[in-house]
Amino acid sequence: MSDAASSDPKAFFTADHHNCDELWSKVEQAVDEGKQDEARALWQEFEKSIRRHFAMEEEQLFPAIEDAMNMHGGGPTEVMRMEHRQMRAVLDQMAESVAAGDLQGMADHGDTLLMLTQQHNVKEEGILYPMASQSLGAQWQELAARLGSY
Repeated sequence: MSDAASSDPKAFFTADHHNCDELWSKVEQAVDEGKQDEARALWQEFEKSIRRHFAMEEEQLFPAIEDAMNMHGGGPTEVMRMEHRQMRAVLDQMAESVAAGDLQGMADHGDTLLMLTQQHNVKEEGILYPMASQSLGAQWQELAARLGSY
């Protein structure tokens, strides 16, 4: 991430959303153009990126928000975790399609994933990330440094 993207949680994680969106667009384009090897390689990169994104949020960002706001056992972070589980289930179906050589099936499941991620990202970018930017303050720099290991 660039220095600007790492300046606060909203910028950092929104930039990561955009990166995942761009990768998915490239996967779809490769499938549409019948470039199977390229589509498989891009799929692997996309899957790794989105699962990495979920891990950064669940292992670092969400606990930091919960601690800073004394918000344990519910609230917006729990909703985001539930949505991540839904998206992982679709990713698993997509991976099964790829393993079976069915790239079009993977892309079809991708339509469902795209709908879920768009709705999810609106909530994170509009509510959760601004909350993180406001509540984490100086903690963000330490958190951002840990995110570099993902």
